[in-house]
Amino acid sequence: MQINIRRAEQKDCARILELIQELATYEKAPDEVTVSLEHFEESGFGPNPVWWAFVAEETDPAAGGAVIQAFALYYIRYSTWKGQRMYLEDILVTEKMRGKNIGQQLFDRLVVEAKERKLNGIIWQVLDWNEPAIGFYKKNNATFDAGWINCGINC
Repeated sequence: MQINIRRAEQKDCARILELIQELATYEKAPDEVTVSLEHFEESGFGPNPVWWAFVAEETDPAAGGAVIQAFALYYIRYSTWKGQRMYLEDILVTEKMRGKNIGQQLFDRLVVEAKERKLNGIIWQVLDWNEPAIGFYKKNNATFDAGWINCGINC
């Protein structure tokens, strides 16, 4: 087994959506993914992309192919206090591939990307019950903000 971290391409969108559904199921919200493949592709690879991603591809010469086993999707957020920052929307490693350092490889690649883009940091959210993710972020010296409440509306 060999893992290759690379930029996502439009041809990867269907597989990334499968992994997004896996993440939604893990987060106990399997019916919340409503984005269409067409909208997802247009948003990432149309004339004005609003998201970018990296994928971790497992290559197995014996099996004769490569399969995306993880992804990290981000966009650029503007903070009036801090300027441009990377917002990590989702990072997921398939259940069967967890514990093989793939998440760390993706996270490290995001840090490189943020530095290359001259962004001043990476921010994200994590569910308060997701202890494995919280432990991973603590291992990477993440800070956790108290006192903020997430808000949103559907339009």
